[in-house]
This record gives sequence, C-alpha cells and structure tokens, in this order.
Amino acid sequence: MTQPVTTFPLSMRIFHWGMAALVLSMIFAGLAMVQSLQTWQPTVLALHKAFGVVALVAVLLRLINRLRSRVPELPSDLPSWQVFAAKASHVLLYAALFAMPISGYLMQSAAGRAVDVFGIFTLPPLMSADLVWYGVFREMHSWVAYALIALLVVHIAAALQHGLLRQDGVLKSMWKR
Repeated sequence: MTQPVTTFPLSMRIFHWGMAALVLSMIFAGLAMVQSLQTWQPTVLALHKAFGVVALVAVLLRLINRLRSRVPELPSDLPSWQVFAAKASHVLLYAALFAMPISGYLMQSAAGRAVDVFGIFTLPPLMSADLVWYGVFREMHSWVAYALIALLVVHIAAALQHGLLRQDGVLKSMWKR
C-alpha cells in the first residue's frame, strides 16, 4: 500500500509559483498597456507577446506534469460543493491559462503581425490581416483576462481560507515540504 501524499511534488510547486509570478506580471503589464499610451508601450508589448509564448509552453508542461504526478487529497471533511468548486476552478484556471496566449496570438495574427520571441524565433501570423477578426480576438483576450483575474481572486481567497481559517494543510501542501 502506498503512503498518502501530503505535499505537492517540487516540480509542481515550482510550476505553480513560477507561473503565478509570470501570470500576475502579464496581467499587470496588459492592464498597464491598455490604460496608457506611454512611450514604453511598444517595449512592454513586445515583452508581453514573448512571455505569452513562454506562458503557453509553461502551462502545457505544467499540465503534463500535473497529469503525471500524485497530489494530496482534499480534506475529507470538505462539503461536496467545495470539492466540486475546487476541481471546477482548477479546470477553468487551466482553460484560461491556455486561452490567454492563444487568443493573444490569434489577435496579433489577425492584425497581420508576427510574434517575435526574444529574437530567438518568430511565430508568423496564422492569417491575413482582418480587422473584424482582430476585434473578435481582442475582445476574447480581454474577456478571458477578466475571467482569469476573477478565477485568481477565488483561488487566492480559497488558499487563504484553507491556510488561515481552516488550517487544514491545503495551503502548506503547495508552500513547502
């Protein structure tokens, strides 16, 4: 009989906290870009696009790592609706983490722009420039960003509830060994 897992594997913790830093910085950069017409915007936009590609690769690797790893069980005394909410919110987080960079790339493609990734390689546009599709993908990118922000607020609130109120080890399982 195998021992129950009480903490997330190191690889999952690295992906979790690394992506948390990446996603939060991408959200803040994205919000700053749409709110400002500063002269630094083209540089931030170029970095935002390149890190978007990094985020897409990272979430793909993270999902593969998650599917191959044993993880701690949720506390047995959690109400069934909270277990459902936890699992559903994680599925939605992964979906949003995939949809953000894909919608961004489609938006840039519809604008007829390639995506340069730190001067290492370039992703070509997938289509000819099309203003209508650009608008569709821009709206999609915005709505997914708002949904991702909402999901992150729920995720952080749930983590704090487990760590500060319930003190049931859920937060600690992703924090340390």
